[in-house]
Amino acid sequence: MASKRLLISGKVQGVFYRHWTETTARSLGLDGWVRNLRSGEVEIHVAGPQDKIDEMIHRCWDGPPAARVSDIQVDDVEAESIQGFSARATV
Repeated sequence: MASKRLLISGKVQGVFYRHWTETTARSLGLDGWVRNLRSGEVEIHVAGPQDKIDEMIHRCWDGPPAARVSDIQVDDVEAESIQGFSARATV
């Protein structure tokens, strides 16, 4: 099991990126959460098998149709004891 923090930059707010992330992560069987940041980025914490996380990162480059991703920063993080995947409030 791996746990990663993804910081998605570009045109990623106001384009249903959080909803898309929830749906995509759940379809891959990943745990974690997603939230918008006031900086305009989207933060994702995701945990699960490394191959599924790699697939999530790959899909995040496209995101929902209106998104335009310019960068994805990926960092290792401590695993949180979260089951399922949810959207959180903007911070």
